[in-house]
Amino acid sequence: MSGHSKWANTKYRKERQDKKRSSIFAKAIKEITLQARNGDPDPANNPGLAQALERARAANLPKENIDRAIKRATGELEGVSYEEINYEGYAPEGVAVLLRVVTDNRNRAAASIRHTFSKHGGNMAAAGSVSWLFERRGVIAIEEIPDDANRDEVQMLLIELGANEIDDQGDVIEAYCDPTDLVTISEEVRKLGINPSRAEVTMIPKNTVKVEGHAAEKVLKLVDALDDNEDVQEVFANFDIPDEVLEQFSKSE
Repeated sequence: MSGHSKWANTKYRKERQDKKRSSIFAKAIKEITLQARNGDPDPANNPGLAQALERARAANLPKENIDRAIKRATGELEGVSYEEINYEGYAPEGVAVLLRVVTDNRNRAAASIRHTFSKHGGNMAAAGSVSWLFERRGVIAIEEIPDDANRDEVQMLLIELGANEIDDQGDVIEAYCDPTDLVTISEEVRKLGINPSRAEVTMIPKNTVKVEGHAAEKVLKLVDALDDNEDVQEVFANFDIPDEVLEQFSKSE
């Protein structure tokens, strides 16, 4: 899931990922299967698959799981057919929510998502209602820096490789780039012994909605419930929630 850049706080994301490791793996496998089936099974000729594999590696998905997903897509193993759908809506406090869904049952996915919005005080919206509030960008997050390098050197390297924006949040460096440059940059970074904790194409909000207190908790509960849906591949939201609220909410989950 993604919101304002603070949502990408490495500590917070890791806590969430550790709790939902099996779900993250399942979604990564589904994404790889979709991209491989919709294009060339060779990632060198399929940017969508290359990006899906990059995200899978960042999540530490085992290689054998990746290979099986591609074989299902090419028909070497039996599998199901997936389609990709976007849904839009609003969380409490007017926070815009954009969902990317990969499912084998469109009706089930729509009904479940609509129910989740309603249950948590939000509502679904018509196509195009909130998507214009986001822009598609590649993001690479680096937490661990080799002993023979320093933060300034890493940031300069990222810029030289093609990153067009750097956000040093103290415990993590986030580099933003054109989606088409994501795979190349992350591969070059890895060659230097730097392993990104996150490398993916995401939707970045053009502006954010500041939410605090009980309202922030309501927004996070909706976003988490949507993210837990088996058909929801990604959740994007334009909230700006204080770090201490994110940390408190993470510990309570």
